[in-house]
Amino acid sequence: NPNYRICSGVEEVLQYVQEYQEKRTSLDYDIDGIVIKVNDLNVYDDLGYTAKTPKWAIAYKFPPEEVITKLKDIIFTVGRTGKITPNALLEPVRVAGSLVQRATLHNEDFVREKGIMIGDYVVIRKAGDVIPEVVKALPNRRNGSEKAFEMAEFCPICASRLQRKESEAAHYCLNDNCDKRNIEKLIHFCSKPAMNIEGLGEKIIEEFYNIGVLKSLYDLYNLETHKQEIMDLEGFGLKSITNILTSIEKSKEQSLERLIFALGIKEVGEKGAKILAKRFQKMEKLAAASEEELLKIKDIGPVATKALRTFFSSEDNQKLLAYLASKGLNFTYKSSVETVDISHPFYGKTFVLTGTLSSLKRSEAQQLLEDRYAGHCSSSVSIKTDYVIAGSEAGSKLEKAQKLGVKILNEAEFLALIKPDDES
Repeated sequence: NPNYRICSGVEEVLQYVQEYQEKRTSLDYDIDGIVIKVNDLNVYDDLGYTAKTPKWAIAYKFPPEEVITKLKDIIFTVGRTGKITPNALLEPVRVAGSLVQRATLHNEDFVREKGIMIGDYVVIRKAGDVIPEVVKALPNRRNGSEKAFEMAEFCPICASRLQRKESEAAHYCLNDNCDKRNIEKLIHFCSKPAMNIEGLGEKIIEEFYNIGVLKSLYDLYNLETHKQEIMDLEGFGLKSITNILTSIEKSKEQSLERLIFALGIKEVGEKGAKILAKRFQKMEKLAAASEEELLKIKDIGPVATKALRTFFSSEDNQKLLAYLASKGLNFTYKSSVETVDISHPFYGKTFVLTGTLSSLKRSEAQQLLEDRYAGHCSSSVSIKTDYVIAGSEAGSKLEKAQKLGVKILNEAEFLALIKPDDES
């Protein structure tokens, strides 16, 4: 990018940020901030990484653009867990490069704390320049025609009475047969991070649901029986339905962590699903895991543990899992190795890799430690670190490990410990 600049100090960085905050609207492309990087490749390793981002770079986000528009109405939507979300319907207004007509209001407490009324003029912006949000109402612009907000008492789809849990701000529809909840569950199950069933997007799932061919997961893996019925729909020919059925069949081979995530177990996201799949390897072992076993797992807390035990204790869920198994879905974790070696000294330990390894990339070593030994790789050394694996030109991390008395392995020692597994 021709607009980059090398700065020699914080003051110059701040001046550059201010300059481009003022110039951003005149650029040929949209920007929401500035990325600031250390201009020395040699120190990147010593600075390290978090789980998702490098420590040698940081993004400075510009304050989001705020605009005023009118809140015309508040409607309620239903998620797959039954959570009810109030949403603001807005007079269309352009914000950060796109037209915004709707924004989430999160829950009843949010609306009341903001003092929002239907008919108010409100200030909106995009959180992170992406998600529209209501910042505040403008009560000084009221004319007396505004209406007070009333939280829904009944589900807008199935009319079941809503319930608010003591520990949460959200209201929930608890009807397991609520159409909207069922549609959202199907959408989640088929989504890319879950079973990745191509061709079954939100609109198609809703259409199939409405004509009765896809009401639940029991129907999904039996969709072949409705092939002609689907082909009779406008826009669906032999090729499109064949592609969908092929993708459904292919989804049966997905690794265990995708299926765990797809099931929509409350409090279990993508990361948690992978941790559980690595730890238990098979769905049957996870389903039988006790509360004590689950609580011992790093990053699986008491809330997720309770949700897991509730899910697997449910007779309906047990029947669903038996059905999915009967349809040939894979219930086993697929990794670069067949099993986690729980007898190995590396099992479940925390590692820091530093320096350059000659026999394999650090990313490969990290993957091996995580997959084969259920290890946890960190970017910084602490008293909780079990091993530091030091390649050539190891820097400050090695020094810190020595000061803290952390076990240090050079590359040869590391390879010797994993070699028996490689030869088997």
